[in-house]
Amino acid sequence: MRKVIGIGETVLDIIFKNGKPTEAVPGGSTFNGIVSLGRAGVNVTFLSETGDDRVGEHVRQFLKDNNVDTSGINVCMESKSPISLAFLDSDNNADYVFYRDTNINHADFVYPDINADDIVVFGSFYAVNPAMRNQVLGLLELARSRGAIIYYDVNFRPAHRNDVMKITPNLIENLEYADIVRGSRDDFNEIYHKDTAERVYRADTSFYCKRLVYTDGAQPVTVLSDGGFKKEYPVEHIHTVSTIGAGDNFNAGLVYGLIKYGVTRADIERGLDESTWDKLIECAMEFAADCCKDIFNYISKDFGESLKTRNRVAQ
Repeated sequence: MRKVIGIGETVLDIIFKNGKPTEAVPGGSTFNGIVSLGRAGVNVTFLSETGDDRVGEHVRQFLKDNNVDTSGINVCMESKSPISLAFLDSDNNADYVFYRDTNINHADFVYPDINADDIVVFGSFYAVNPAMRNQVLGLLELARSRGAIIYYDVNFRPAHRNDVMKITPNLIENLEYADIVRGSRDDFNEIYHKDTAERVYRADTSFYCKRLVYTDGAQPVTVLSDGGFKKEYPVEHIHTVSTIGAGDNFNAGLVYGLIKYGVTRADIERGLDESTWDKLIECAMEFAADCCKDIFNYISKDFGESLKTRNRVAQ
């Protein structure tokens, strides 16, 4: 059975609406997608770290409750787990304030067994952070040597715009490792000061990775790939309760599609046809839309159960 291995941070998101806290949920960029995949019946493992406090205990138990293998999570003794405050605006988009313990000693991870066509998911500032580079790079090298598919979500927030020059070598290295890159208009505008999919692809990503999935909120999703392939996919208008996990669940849905439709790394390297991209983006949008219908950062448990019933994940 194919596995999905995610690596990234864990945080406790305290969500505010109209100036008042409305919910507190475990989160993190890759974390959110991994939880959704666990709810959908995919074999998932998460590599991360938490503090040895009540928040960390809650986060680890939450992962277990959602069918995620936590054997790769380090508990950092005498450290506090990260917390974020997420303030939803009138359109239910979030602005964040992060609180982190700066005294954490980052230990090496114990990597799981990785086989050909397993999928490794990574992204956000965690993926380019010099403090975590050895851990991330070790996983990417192992994944590539074993023939796994590597999915990279750029997810670069404005809070780190002053770090662009510092992290650029790590960013380029991540693009080189990736088989599929996903990024938003905001991500690439922060990093490259470019605001169209074609400009980003031609000038900044295609040399390193031939497959770019470019998202832009409620605007169409653009896919640019091998052989000059380009297609735009309209985004269905839905009533949103929160967009906090939308991008993370878009990633989860696309990864789910790779497994559901039996897409291998060899298939990706040969170049995916239009029909396959159509199916993958449909899955991605379905996951993202379900996440946005509630205050939580992941697909609902009911939606996950429905996926198990009507779409048996390929073994």
